[in-house]
Amino acid sequence: MSTQTVPQPSVADDGGRSSLMRLYLGRGVLAVAWALAFAGAHDDVDAVAITLLVVYPLIDAVSSWIDYRATPDGSERGVTAFNGVLSTLAALGVGIAGAGGVEPVLHVFGAWAVVSGAAQVVVGVRRRGPELGKQWPTLISGGLSFVVGVFYNIQAVGDNPSLDVLSTYATGGGVWFIVQALLLGWKSRQLRTRTV
Repeated sequence: MSTQTVPQPSVADDGGRSSLMRLYLGRGVLAVAWALAFAGAHDDVDAVAITLLVVYPLIDAVSSWIDYRATPDGSERGVTAFNGVLSTLAALGVGIAGAGGVEPVLHVFGAWAVVSGAAQVVVGVRRRGPELGKQWPTLISGGLSFVVGVFYNIQAVGDNPSLDVLSTYATGGGVWFIVQALLLGWKSRQLRTRTV
């Protein structure tokens, strides 16, 4: 008895674009909502602030897991899995760092932003084909995450480090994800129009 292998859909097909669009849109909206919640809750690094700090990388970890399941086998899938594991470790690290105050939180968050930003750039480059809208918002977001993460680590050892910057970071990341989702939606409509 022979078994037939069913080809896995490409992330660049219409279903893959729709899945990515929903993922990016949800991720973007959650990031902006998190930023609004954190802006009013981080004056002291208390239990509420630490909980929110743990939740943010967990949003990224869950998003990476969803993306991993929807991505065909290959190196892109490996980077997505790496980012999911990294974000889970970042959530644990930020939770522990919260007991030490602002400086350790900025160090952990900054280190996570650097590495996850680099991973996001790699995924964006691998998805850069015209079917997925060139991925320029993802590339910009990943690049900014890398640069900002370096800045957070510098700020952590400077005078008056503050967690205010994290709300700005989450808002910026959320907006870029929403822009990428809108771009994917536009690309899907454009490709459907061509086939009609």
